[in-house]
Amino acid sequence: MTDVKTEQAILAGGCFWCTEAVLKDLQGVLSVENGYIGGQVANPDYRAVCTGTTGHAEAVRVTFDPAQISFEDLLHIFFVTHDPTSLNRQGADTGTQYRSAVFPQTPEQEQAVRRTIADLDAQGTFEKPIVTAIEPNAPFYVAEDYHQDYYAQNPQNPYCAAVISPKVAKLRQQYSAKLAR
Repeated sequence: MTDVKTEQAILAGGCFWCTEAVLKDLQGVLSVENGYIGGQVANPDYRAVCTGTTGHAEAVRVTFDPAQISFEDLLHIFFVTHDPTSLNRQGADTGTQYRSAVFPQTPEQEQAVRRTIADLDAQGTFEKPIVTAIEPNAPFYVAEDYHQDYYAQNPQNPYCAAVISPKVAKLRQQYSAKLAR
């Protein structure tokens, strides 16, 4: 048996429940953890992050097998399943904790993010320019247990039904070939 070479990506696309739900069923994604990154307080909790005063973003840490899904494919799916053109906002969620950001883990990932943003902007994929921040890697704090796999455990929650379900449906429609079987 050969060892699988894995990589990690840290992506902030507003609500971490949304980003997790979209990415977790992709072929080659081994795990998705919800958490907080990019702030100035050690070991933040959800209540503190929600105040917008810690500087953290709600984010996901994705562990993936690059032989099955590339970082670039993850980026494309990330960009089209949230609004990367809204500064510090995703729908009704407002504040820096809901910012669109990527925290590259390697210089190669940073180059890929810059290339992807430039390509999407040049193609006119969105009506407005992408404002997704490229932020330095920082400590990632895993969110409380009840935030993990939230959508799968709470699909009837009104927020999940109204906000997350359409994103998952968009993923399934546009990227069905990338879904785990």
